[in-house]
Amino acid sequence: MKIFQLRDYTKEELLQKKHDLEEELFNLKLRKMTKQLENPLKLRNLKRDIARINTILNEDEKGIRRLAGESEGKKTMSSSDKKE
Repeated sequence: MKIFQLRDYTKEELLQKKHDLEEELFNLKLRKMTKQLENPLKLRNLKRDIARINTILNEDEKGIRRLAGESEGKKTMSSSDKKE
């Protein structure tokens, strides 16, 4: 999944997607241990997708980039607010 596609999701959708990917990763790890994994590259791709989602969530948390669907009413500190 590309990062520009993930940026269109809301926070709740991203958290749900992350949960689903983590479940799938867990199941693939079990299949790997039992030597039933057909495509080992799928593990790497899932880990990267989870990392992309974590990056987007951290950017939102730190105020670097807001998520889609968030209200623009959130006040960010301007330079004049910081001096007070």
